Formats: sequence, C-alpha cells, structure tokens
Amino acid sequence: MALSAQTMTDEQRKAVALEYLKRLDRGDDFFDLFADDAQVYFPKWGVATGMKEIKRLFADVGGILAAIEHDYAYLNFAYNGDLLVVEGTSSGRTASGAQWRAGVTHAGRWCDVFEIRDFKIQRLFVYLDPDYADADTARYPWLAD
Repeated sequence: MALSAQTMTDEQRKAVALEYLKRLDRGDDFFDLFADDAQVYFPKWGVATGMKEIKRLFADVGGILAAIEHDYAYLNFAYNGDLLVVEGTSSGRTASGAQWRAGVTHAGRWCDVFEIRDFKIQRLFVYLDPDYADADTARYPWLAD
C-alpha cells in the first residue's frame, strides 16, 4: 500500500481554518474538517484526542454558549509549514444570556493554532479566556477598576 500526502498552499490551509470558523459561527457541523485522530485543546477542558473526544469537547463547550461570531475583518494569520496561527476577536452570548464582545468585555480575544495537512485539521489548540461571562473577576485585583 502506498501512502500519499496532498501538498497544500498557505491559502488552502487558511481556507480550511476559515471554513471551520464560519461553520462554528453558523452552528453547522464541522467535524468532517478534522482528521479522525486529530487533537483539540480548549482551556479548562484539556486535550481531546480522536473524534469521540473532540465531539465531547465541543458538546461541553457548546453547552455554555448560545451564539458566537468571529470578526473576520480583523483576523491575523501566521504560517509555518503545516502550522497556521490565527489571532482574532469575537462576540457572542452565553447560554445564560451574558453577552461578550472583544474590547468591551474581558472575553473575546483568542488565538488558534492549527496544524492542517491533506486538507484536514490534524491539531487545533485554542488559546483564550473561557470566562465569557466575566464571572471570575474577584481573583484579579486589576479588574476592580
């Protein structure tokens, strides 16, 4: 059996990442964008490996969010081989009704590190503050102002 890998350009990797974000915003299924053995990290959840754990991670995180919208006009992209780093801002509403918007509330700034090969997300590590509702401010004295 011969193994083959499809060569991808930076723009093709960017298209896969943008498709993931757009489907996430619309509430559409995006799991077909991931490799079966992919890894996803989300703060306060940990690393999910394989489709079963990845679906559980997104079900857990999705359970606290009612809506999310990424600000596509302000995304920054950095490329290094199969790695694509996307930095951006978002806004949305939690399941309990709290709203967030980058630059207005503490939540909303994020950075995703993708590893994309063969037109599939192999790894996605999400870096953000998952306290969308600003419920954990008492431990940070600089937020008292």
